[in-house]
Amino acid sequence: QVQLVESGGGLVQPGGSLRLSCVASERTFSTYYMGWFRQAPGKEREFVAAIRGSGTVYADSVLGRFTISRDNAKNAVYMRMNSLKPEDTAVYYCNTYPLPNPDYWGQGTQVTVSS
Repeated sequence: QVQLVESGGGLVQPGGSLRLSCVASERTFSTYYMGWFRQAPGKEREFVAAIRGSGTVYADSVLGRFTISRDNAKNAVYMRMNSLKPEDTAVYYCNTYPLPNPDYWGQGTQVTVSS
């Protein structure tokens, strides 16, 4: 069973940047359509961005600010987040896309945008 481990979160001021990483435990991960999701306090988990091959898709709320990428040799998916806003504060997770596998949810990584 694939295990996904997210990292790279932290506290950042509005307008700042972070780079999140998601590393998978299996090499078959490279064939998966992968996405980033986030859950803010008191809200439902929502889609953020996804990637398969060179194709990417983004939620409207992050389009132009976030960039998803992957390195299959490292079994990793990344997300560069620029121009961060307080409303980006959430726990960020990676999982398969468009249907997240419930067995793959990890602990996520906390992103807090605050001055």
